[in-house]
Amino acid sequence: MPCYFCQNNIKKIDFKNTEQISRFTSEMHKIRPRRKSGVCSTHQRKLSRAIKRARHMALLPYTNL
Repeated sequence: MPCYFCQNNIKKIDFKNTEQISRFTSEMHKIRPRRKSGVCSTHQRKLSRAIKRARHMALLPYTNL
């Protein structure tokens, strides 16, 4: 399975684009691991950083309680 970001030629992962990064979180809003999301290691690091920044800015929830 090719990387989503490499396949679509996406250079920058923006934390304000919540529709794009929320598809890489589970139903409980945990960050999906690389083996389940199908993202390469470079983009997984950028993706997790963007998700954490979006959570800090209250764009994404921390948990689903």
